[in-house]
Amino acid sequence: MKRILICAGVLVLTAACGHEGDFDATGTFEATEVVVSAEAAGRILRFDAEEGDLLTAGSQVGAIDSVQLYLRKLQLERSAASVRSNRPDIAKQVASLREQIAKQQTERRRVENLLKDGAATTKQLDDIDAQLKVLGSQLDATLSTLRNNAASIDENSSSIEVQIAQVEDQLGKCRIVSPISGTVLAKYGEAGELASVGRPLMKVADLDRIYLRAYFTSDQLSELELGQAVTVTADFGGDRQVDYPGRITWIASESEFTPKTIQTRDTRANLVYAVKIAVRNDGRLKLGLYGEVRLSGDK
Repeated sequence: MKRILICAGVLVLTAACGHEGDFDATGTFEATEVVVSAEAAGRILRFDAEEGDLLTAGSQVGAIDSVQLYLRKLQLERSAASVRSNRPDIAKQVASLREQIAKQQTERRRVENLLKDGAATTKQLDDIDAQLKVLGSQLDATLSTLRNNAASIDENSSSIEVQIAQVEDQLGKCRIVSPISGTVLAKYGEAGELASVGRPLMKVADLDRIYLRAYFTSDQLSELELGQAVTVTADFGGDRQVDYPGRITWIASESEFTPKTIQTRDTRANLVYAVKIAVRNDGRLKLGLYGEVRLSGDK
């Protein structure tokens, strides 16, 4: 009976102590944070995002006044339509000349046949050839002029189309959009305020995939490699500690001074290497939470 009680006491003590002192590195949980800034200047017409909201990548949460840009686009579209309306219909404008040439060619064949029978003179055939030459020159000159005009109009039209595309790009930048799927951590503006280009509007982070930034001494680097599986222990305070599987995704190439809030296995170490360890968040992990790392996973 005494032996059973002693064993039970040892189990309770072990559970209470958790992994105290049994770690290879420590750090805090972080996430990749994206600050969404205004890409256009103007009054914020609406801004529906609130701190804690879950957003999907590409979702629009607000808009900046774009009336002037829209009016500019309408003006350019009308200008483009007006320019295109002046483009000559080459086939239609040379149709009359081509018809005259066709008639003269038909007449030449008729005269040529008459000449063989002695019913026409050589001068008649020469006159028709001269007329065909004049009409051919007129056709070439007309085609050259019309094609040059069309090319000039097409160039002007293309220039306006480029301006329209630029305005459309500016209109797109009047939309306040989340570039990633994540949670709104902070909101820096409200509807009705004036926004300038580059002004921060909100901060978004993907809290489903966070990482522990831990610090290892130089003596431990030989034990680390990218993709290595490790065990991450989140400290929720008191005796509440939970283990999570983690994987090393980044190792710093240069050392830095040990942060004051960080403990290392070698307390005498002044320089450490930062390491990112990816962890799947089950909803309990919070940014800034303290965590420990044990190199017990497989490489």
